[in-house]
Amino acid sequence: MSNTDQLPIPEPARKDPESFELLRVWIAHKGQHVSLLADMWDDPAAWGILLADLAQHVANAYHDQKGFDRAKTLERIKAGLDVELNSPTDSASGKVQ
Repeated sequence: MSNTDQLPIPEPARKDPESFELLRVWIAHKGQHVSLLADMWDDPAAWGILLADLAQHVANAYHDQKGFDRAKTLERIKAGLDVELNSPTDSASGKVQ
């Protein structure tokens, strides 16, 4: 992986000396690979909040870059999430990095 394969660090994270990275996701060897701070919160429901916030960011990006309707994009994200949770196409394996 080269530096050009990495996404930029958001400016607010650069400027905040107390910022930290919580999650990275890569596609490599035709699979998904992650590094995360799994024990960040005592209650795993906090990850649900993070995932919901992330879905909002994705919907905003689709709106800004492709003109997609945010609400419809969120519906599609949720539909994909529901399908994958109910009938996984793959299983997560490996260890937390």
